[in-house]
Amino acid sequence: MMQATAIKVPDIGDFKDVQVIEVLVAPGDIIVKEMPLITLETDKASMEVPAPQGGVVQDIQIKVGDKVSEGSVILMLAVAEASVVPIAAETAPVVASKPSIANAKGDIHADVVVLGAGPGGYTAAFRAADLGKTVVLIERYPVLGGVCLNVGCIPSKALLHAAKIITEAEQLQTHGIVFDNPRINLDKLRGWKEAVIGKLTKGLNVLAKQRKVDVMHGIGKFLSPHLIQVDAADGAKTISFDNCVIAAGSSVARVPGFPYDDPRLIDSTGALTLQDIPQRMLIIGGGIIGLEMATVYAAFGSRISIVELMDQLIPGADAELVKPLYRRIKKQYEAIYLKTKVTHIDSAAAGLTVTFEGEEAPQPQTYDRILLAVGRRPNGHEIGAEVVGIYVNERGFIPVDAQMRTNLPHIYAIGDIVGEPMLAHKATYQGKLAAEVIAGHKAAFDARTIPSVAYTDPEIAWMGLTEKEAIKQHIEYEKAVFPWAASGRAISMAREEGVTQLLLDKQTRRILGAGIAGVHAGELIAEAVLAFEMGADMQDLSLTVHPHPTLSETLFFAAEMAEGTITDLLAPRR
Repeated sequence: MMQATAIKVPDIGDFKDVQVIEVLVAPGDIIVKEMPLITLETDKASMEVPAPQGGVVQDIQIKVGDKVSEGSVILMLAVAEASVVPIAAETAPVVASKPSIANAKGDIHADVVVLGAGPGGYTAAFRAADLGKTVVLIERYPVLGGVCLNVGCIPSKALLHAAKIITEAEQLQTHGIVFDNPRINLDKLRGWKEAVIGKLTKGLNVLAKQRKVDVMHGIGKFLSPHLIQVDAADGAKTISFDNCVIAAGSSVARVPGFPYDDPRLIDSTGALTLQDIPQRMLIIGGGIIGLEMATVYAAFGSRISIVELMDQLIPGADAELVKPLYRRIKKQYEAIYLKTKVTHIDSAAAGLTVTFEGEEAPQPQTYDRILLAVGRRPNGHEIGAEVVGIYVNERGFIPVDAQMRTNLPHIYAIGDIVGEPMLAHKATYQGKLAAEVIAGHKAAFDARTIPSVAYTDPEIAWMGLTEKEAIKQHIEYEKAVFPWAASGRAISMAREEGVTQLLLDKQTRRILGAGIAGVHAGELIAEAVLAFEMGADMQDLSLTVHPHPTLSETLFFAAEMAEGTITDLLAPRR
């Protein structure tokens, strides 16, 4: 049976009423997925619209000279019913660059230009250099490392380590070991944090020199599909290239209408500068970034309140994993408002007065400092990508294929700018892959999962399918849960609030996903990731001898719960 499907113009960015200059197929043609159907021309570039699926052309709905926009019907396609699939929203038109522009030479020419020197960018640059390519690495800030090393992952973990020492010392009082109250020297603490950053960023400079990677500091923007201009302190320079890797990352998201000119309203970068310890602090956003900063400032003495629009903290994680954290911080923090949003912030000499709205909204409250942590947005619209025909969607993401190619086959994109999850370890994986593809290696993105970690207290880590996703996808699964209250190691650490859970396929018994809430969860999740990638089943995990007593045993015990062989607890009835 054949079924008629309307093939429409996909999202083509901000362009509307674009002229059709060529129709590349005719009724009766047999086409395959990605075959070009029509050519469009704007004042900036020409672009080919590919077929989202294969079939037989029944009827052409447009002609040369017509003007079309997103959603315009191109043709009717006859396809077998079994092969009818929804047209991907992220289908990117293939843009044909003009030869005169493609051949332009810059002040410098490189085999590979990498735009952005965060973890993904410098990994791509270094790997490309190792594979024999001449490489230029462009970074807008004075030091390498991007957000992660300078104002993200690394400094936050340094402060979280300091916070953990304080909280562990406090907890030991119940076990007979009493310390004096800590005295925090903010200047020395900041200095130590900066030293950690400096050690890593200086190491990157050394690695770049050893590999003969040419580093340029300045703001880079595309001039053509083979040319980038860098506005540096010593003037503008152009760089031509054979291939480019876009690793331009993301920026802090903002809520319109808030008083951003008031220095007491800060983002995550401002929070990491650690200017002072506010007495009363509100964190807008109950995601990973907000909760990690809450952990730091609470340990240093601030009274913390959190407001979150969703019905749970860390909405991306399963509720069962979040419960140990919620129960712990509910006792420590001044307030946690769920299903609530901030509608207005008034600046006054006495503080920032906040108006709330929602199910748990309190009366207006005044705070000494407010941290806005509502997520990040990709920088796709800030690098001149659309001007040269690189497809960027409305949110600012640049879609890529399994080889990290954009719709321009010689331009690649990695990391935050290609989509969720926005995590440094995803970017490094993709950066290395892009460099290898450019060098001619047969490589593709085949990671089955990207683990996520919240470095809160307790930590929360998960990988693979969450229970919410399994239910949504109608996957038949079982769940095995091991409470840390039965872990000798957790009890000896006085941290038995944790939990380890495994999701497994009901038929094959293979691991589908895992989640851990507890101290060091971020370290423990790696075993589950490896098991998932290797296609391990519950027997593989339950027959692997783990050291005792350790927290790593909790994965082993969870697998035994699934197998019904556990002796440390009463096995659940089947």
